Amino acid sequence: MNSFSWHHLNEWQLNWPALVTFALLAVGYALRVRRLNQRGITWSPWCSVAFASGLIVSFLATESVIGVYDMSYLSFHMIQHLLLIMVAAPLLALSRPFDLLGLSGGAGAQRFLTSRGMRVLMHPITGFAAYFVFIPVAHLSGLFTLMMQHIAVHHAEQIAFVVIGYLFFRVAFGAEQGRTLHPGLRLLFVMAAVPVDTFTGLALMMSNHLPFEGYLATMPPGTSYSAALANVHLGGAIMWIGGDALMLLACIPVVVQWVRWETKETKRTDAALDALGL
Repeated sequence: MNSFSWHHLNEWQLNWPALVTFALLAVGYALRVRRLNQRGITWSPWCSVAFASGLIVSFLATESVIGVYDMSYLSFHMIQHLLLIMVAAPLLALSRPFDLLGLSGGAGAQRFLTSRGMRVLMHPITGFAAYFVFIPVAHLSGLFTLMMQHIAVHHAEQIAFVVIGYLFFRVAFGAEQGRTLHPGLRLLFVMAAVPVDTFTGLALMMSNHLPFEGYLATMPPGTSYSAALANVHLGGAIMWIGGDALMLLACIPVVVQWVRWETKETKRTDAALDALGL
């Protein structure tokens, strides 16, 4: 692996298993939408756009130059992490994949979606706890070293970013059916997770030594200790500033949903009072 420079921006790594997975997901979603249309049920085109956008972001995060250097530089790893968990995952949550499965599937799909395991997995506490625990563990423990040294662990972490992000943001946006939170509590739900990214980013930025055993060996040959440490600090800054910015950006649709909900409730209450002559 050569040291990164700006003329490497056009580098790509086309991982065929990943490309096949993206293709199968896209075809599977499209076939489910087609089945609904055949039944006379209209599926929101915005959900389809969100799903396609989520796949595109995931592709860019894993197969572009970001994916080429994500096992060598912490800064690239952090960019990939943010793209997967805070851009691709929210888009996938907005695409409502399990609502689509429930509407287009048969009795088997309904049993799966209403099973005890799925109810636990989709519970708001599960999504928040997974995000709250996984982010610092993945970046401040020995798991990071394993990810940088073993491609299988690295791919598992990428999948975990998307899955955990989806579980978190499906609750934050309240897009899918099932157990949800009050619109006002959704804002608190998102804001309560902001310190996780802040703490993780600052811990890396303030480190005066390489925090991961063997990290220097994963970087391009000839990289100095000071250069490796500077990249750790850069990765921490990306995590802190970028993570907090994207999380605050996610608050915008949550606030809009809350305002709309409050407006509808106010109109409903006024109508009920008018009916009572009050």
